[in-house]
Amino acid sequence: MKFGVGNAVTRKEDARLLCGQGNYVADSMPADLLHGVVVRSPHAHARFRIVDLATARAMPGVALVLSAAETANLGPLPCHVEIPNVKIAVPPYPILAQDAVRYVGDAIAFVVADTLQHAREAAEAIKIDWEPLPHVIGAVAALAADAPGVWPEIDGNVAFETELGDSRATATAFAQAAHVASLAVVNQRVVANYLDTRAVVAVVEHGRITLTLGSQGSHALRDVLCRDVFRIPADAMRVITPDVGGGFGTKLFTYREYALASFAAQQLQRPVKWVSERTEHFLADAHGRDNHTTAKLALDRKGNFLGLAVDIVADMGAYLSMYAPFIPFLGAGMSPGVYDIPACHVRVRGAFTNSAPVDAYRGAGRPEAAYLIERLVDAAARDIGLAPDELRRRNFIKQMPHTTATGKTYDSGDFVSHLTRAQEMSNWKNFAERLRHSRSSGRLRGIGIATYVEACGNNGPDKAHIRLDQDGGVTVLSGTQSTGQGHATAYAQIVADRLGLSPERVRVLQGDTDLISTGTGTGGSSSIPCGGASLAGAADTLACKMKETAAEALEAASGDLEIVEGSIRVVGTDRMISFADLASRLQGELSCEHAFVPEAPTYPNGTHLAEVEIDPETGGLEILNYIVVDDFGATLNPLLLAGQVHGGVAQGVGQALMENTVYDSDSGQLLTASLLDYALPRACDIPNIIFETRNVPCRTNPLGVKGAGEAGAIGSCPAVMNAIADALWRAYRVRHIDMPATPERLWSTIAEGKRIHTL
Repeated sequence: MKFGVGNAVTRKEDARLLCGQGNYVADSMPADLLHGVVVRSPHAHARFRIVDLATARAMPGVALVLSAAETANLGPLPCHVEIPNVKIAVPPYPILAQDAVRYVGDAIAFVVADTLQHAREAAEAIKIDWEPLPHVIGAVAALAADAPGVWPEIDGNVAFETELGDSRATATAFAQAAHVASLAVVNQRVVANYLDTRAVVAVVEHGRITLTLGSQGSHALRDVLCRDVFRIPADAMRVITPDVGGGFGTKLFTYREYALASFAAQQLQRPVKWVSERTEHFLADAHGRDNHTTAKLALDRKGNFLGLAVDIVADMGAYLSMYAPFIPFLGAGMSPGVYDIPACHVRVRGAFTNSAPVDAYRGAGRPEAAYLIERLVDAAARDIGLAPDELRRRNFIKQMPHTTATGKTYDSGDFVSHLTRAQEMSNWKNFAERLRHSRSSGRLRGIGIATYVEACGNNGPDKAHIRLDQDGGVTVLSGTQSTGQGHATAYAQIVADRLGLSPERVRVLQGDTDLISTGTGTGGSSSIPCGGASLAGAADTLACKMKETAAEALEAASGDLEIVEGSIRVVGTDRMISFADLASRLQGELSCEHAFVPEAPTYPNGTHLAEVEIDPETGGLEILNYIVVDDFGATLNPLLLAGQVHGGVAQGVGQALMENTVYDSDSGQLLTASLLDYALPRACDIPNIIFETRNVPCRTNPLGVKGAGEAGAIGSCPAVMNAIADALWRAYRVRHIDMPATPERLWSTIAEGKRIHTL
């Protein structure tokens, strides 16, 4: 099929988006619109009292001013996740803070006015008395015995504590070890920085709330707002998600502003709109990562892995966001990576701090796990004098399926194959020659690899509905949500494979809870593994129904019919009926539904390889070569797939080299609250990425696919940092450097390495 599965079909969405015909939340301008502004805390921790709201309420254009007193009947934002056999301390997460704030950016009031300027002026006029309280920044500091309490009722700032694996077997493994390699790493806090900031437009008609907002799944947000916040039936609210410019996990969650806009629209019976400013995104949207981890790896005399012990301290921020406690727990399960490690024990602690809440960000725990084990394996290789690639080959899982010491069952994969291919593509064997060339120019050079595996693709079931339209095209309704991935094109290809239609004849509808009955949304790289598999099942059933209906018109048995380019034909003849003619013969709608229920995650895996050069005089770094060889089970569209990998690599490179969310420990202020202070990678920072696949079909997915949306962000950080560590080790025997490897940090590390190396 020209447009079917496996073909490099260009995105059908792009013509509309590139011509300025996109429809984003900020474009929504209903009549009689009001604008909202959130008043936020300037303190990391403080008691407060609103002294005067009357002045703001009396200002020109102001329609409503809300504080905690007015929103007291609204339920708090929930944290819905559970960790087996673990009690999670869940403090109240109110729609507006009452009496105390716990991070800079905490929401205090909501002002609604006829113009955005009037709303801002009124917000500034609200007088508040503050009583600053002791605060704590950073998870490790929060767990110290003398740390200030974020919540007085929660001892030691501990949100939860759990463990995975077998502590006794792991202790035995370490007792038998000939070598023990240890490493402490920081996976720093990052900010998502999607293209269009969060926004919401709330309209109330006939008592029913309609929200237009950017999300990764309309149904989940509707259900949380109705059940937990407003305590109303789900059919009392409609949530519409139009075009979305990126999500990366952080648009999955319910935020305060959605409830505030809804409540204000109810009170005023007029549409209310709130659009986040970029600084608000830094201050108040859920952040990602922020783990401090120590790990030890036990090896025998031949370099075989015997055991792994990991201790993770994860920063939760001041409140528990929707899935926050589950993220480090999810990552902990992937600690063994692609290695056959007989015994493993992982301790995970979540800590409250006076900072913005942390939740899922592209990869959600798996990038942290891959970064830890891949940096640790490189450190162990240097400790015992073995090449990093050789130590990996010696310890790769060889037989599939394989159940890890943390209970994950990998169904398929050939880790040796993609590592070997990446090395071939990089001309690995001639690295020494390139190293001599760099040294002759006074530069450091390093090469690094990361072999990763992740668990994803099982956030279903996500029911797909497909119907034959009167014009002979088909309409697909899916509960997944595109945030830029290209679902309209990918789903059209699945339909093309089964119904022979070009992408232009396939309409894909998402993001409307009135049109689509159920939906899990898009997260965990599950759209194609779950939503796509559901669509394939529905399309196969529709094809059978269409043949049965056409059999009567063509006076043939359905088994003698074939689908060809929008028609159904009697095999071996020119007798056929078009889809449009078939639709005109029907008394009603011809449609099918299917929901694939995943029994297990998919386990994409691969090798990232980076080669870097560093100027020791400035700390400036250039990525000279970047190669990715991935196993995604099967490729639906190589163009879309490459786009996902490239985007993930760009985010990983950004974290490795420059991105860092910094709170001042003394004041609690967010020092990186704008794009003037928070560095994002530009085109010149991203190398030319050479990408190919060596797919091994997934045994647990009907399409054979393994989720691909997060993989680029998982393999990239350790590959880049291993290349940097390799360069520093070769030059000065520097064993480790934390992310982000900024020029300043590299320069300082090199200076210290020179000092020690010359002693």
